[in-house]
Amino acid sequence: MKIKKAVITAAGERQRRLPLQSLVDRDGTSRTVLAILINEILEARIEEVCVVVWPGDEQIFMDAVPEHAGLLRFVPQTRPFGYGDALWRARAFTADEPFLHLVGDHLYLGRHGCGAKQLVSLADNEDCSVSAVRATHESSLTSFGCIGGQPTGNHAGLYRVDTVLEKPTPTIAEQHLIVPGMRAGHYLAFFGMHVLTPSVLGILGDLIQTAQTRVLLTDALRILATREKYLALQVGAERYDLGATYGLLTSQLALALAGKDRDEVLSLLLSLLANEQLRSAAAATLAAGAPQ
Repeated sequence: MKIKKAVITAAGERQRRLPLQSLVDRDGTSRTVLAILINEILEARIEEVCVVVWPGDEQIFMDAVPEHAGLLRFVPQTRPFGYGDALWRARAFTADEPFLHLVGDHLYLGRHGCGAKQLVSLADNEDCSVSAVRATHESSLTSFGCIGGQPTGNHAGLYRVDTVLEKPTPTIAEQHLIVPGMRAGHYLAFFGMHVLTPSVLGILGDLIQTAQTRVLLTDALRILATREKYLALQVGAERYDLGATYGLLTSQLALALAGKDRDEVLSLLLSLLANEQLRSAAAATLAAGAPQ
């Protein structure tokens, strides 16, 4: 199947401003997070991008990426009914075609790109939905959706998905999410990047019709795994949650250390640490000499 479209979700009340933040990219250029994400999407040869936004945010998002105005569309999420509902809002844009999906409050970074290109190529070849996953320690599982499955043997790090659970406890994960070959205490958690077939939006639509609470994408993916071929690919990249404490700072450091100015940044960090050490030592000396 040919993947030509991508959907970025950015309507969450707590996350809606994060894609608008500016960071210095690996080439030393200041860009918004949204622009960085779109550039990674274009590397995967995607032709059109839809951003699901909070109603009224369309113009400020457009202003954040004027260089990409010609390929962008915006869809508002008119009610805060969950991640799954936000994605379902893009159904008219995807128009019964498979699509790449990224969340707007994460930055993805790898030595050879963020993994989007690899994910799109694999989904095209396998003709099915494929989710990017990352080996994650059990102490962090309650922040992610996770999968259980079996290695396919066709590709290193490729799994047939049998089970999907949202933010499981370590005990639940141990009971239901065992994946052969994984290190003890580690499980495969979603990376925040998927290639999804149109059937996923159909499942989300059915769930939304009957739901009394927020609808999650993992709810639909759990059903998808029982109906059709669904794969997960372990990617060799890192994800950075921009909404976490110091999330923007961590993301900026990761970009800088992966970019052309790595040596300069390392020198600055060492200088900061040395100066802080000197200040601490001076303060301790003054405190020790102060009259009691």
